[in-house]
Amino acid sequence: MNLKPTMLQERIATLDILRGMSLLGILLVNMYAFYLPMPHIDLGSWFTTPSDIVWQQNLDIYVQSSFYPLFSMLFGYGLAMQWQKAQSREQNFYGTGLRRLSVLFMFGLAHAVLIWWGDILMMYAFCGVFLLLLLRLQPIWLLLTGIIINGLMHVFMLFVVGYISFNTEVDTYLNIIDVEKAITAYGTGSWVDAFLQRLSDLSVQAGIGMWIASLFMVLPFMLMGAAASKWHLVERAKELKWLWLALTIVGLAAGIFLKSTPILYSRTYLLDYIKVYIGGPILSIGYIGLIVLLCLLPVVPKLLSPFAKIGRMSLTMYIVQSIIGTCIFYQYGLGWYGKVSVATGVLIALGIIVAQMILAEIWLTKWKQGPFEALWRKLTYKAKTESS
Repeated sequence: MNLKPTMLQERIATLDILRGMSLLGILLVNMYAFYLPMPHIDLGSWFTTPSDIVWQQNLDIYVQSSFYPLFSMLFGYGLAMQWQKAQSREQNFYGTGLRRLSVLFMFGLAHAVLIWWGDILMMYAFCGVFLLLLLRLQPIWLLLTGIIINGLMHVFMLFVVGYISFNTEVDTYLNIIDVEKAITAYGTGSWVDAFLQRLSDLSVQAGIGMWIASLFMVLPFMLMGAAASKWHLVERAKELKWLWLALTIVGLAAGIFLKSTPILYSRTYLLDYIKVYIGGPILSIGYIGLIVLLCLLPVVPKLLSPFAKIGRMSLTMYIVQSIIGTCIFYQYGLGWYGKVSVATGVLIALGIIVAQMILAEIWLTKWKQGPFEALWRKLTYKAKTESS
């Protein structure tokens, strides 16, 4: 019997809603990279007008660094669901899983080279291979492995930034040459200029250090998500509502406090590290818990169904966000690069999400999957057929 992808009736609405919500959070963060010379600036010191500073600080607390862990956990949850389905049918999932991840990596590579340098698909596919190799572990060992790997990074980094630069304020030095190159290429240059600059920015984004770091920053959350999947924590949410309530309260309270510390106190390397790498993931757990609890109320999944529909098309919607974002801000589009405030960027992001909800509503009345999801499925199972 051949492996089959998850069918519509088998989908869990809460997971799709979480994916849709994470797409909104990821877009709000990615907007900076669409209209500013990232990764050559420090966002915390870039803005000078009071309104921009306030908006940036609020995004820093409530959005920045809290949605990549959320999406990583969802990625692990979904991959573990597919693995468990294959196990229940006494099928070998590893070949299919590796093909799925290989196709995802190629999507990411094309996305990064041709559309936008800030791709995360390649990194997810890369970390997914390690997750695939560990999926046979019991859920407790998946969870502990994720905590240990992430904890090792924290022990090392907290020693470095805590001991060596405990009270050192963040250096806001800018390489003005790189900043001007990015502004010129994206803001006033042709598609070719943007392409060449994209390759340069991609060399920074996808440098060897980032691949190594992803094993400590992304893979652990995938492992935690896989553990949650094997425990069926979302499917058993009603039964485990007190656990979810505790995770929500602790996650929201601790996460918001830790992410606020560089603003409440002096902005040092130590507090910046705690904000991004500890506070961010803790807050993401609070967000997950809040959405899971809300979805226990029958009316909420209906109200949030637009998020569920874009969540069902998350790969397509992620790539479409990059296409729309670059067409709005780059010179070969509307040319708004560097010309919008943070508040305007947020409004544009919300507008894109609303447009995607309408698009998903129309698309899913005719097809069961998004176009990139369908292509992903076709390439994965075609490769399986050819190798059989």
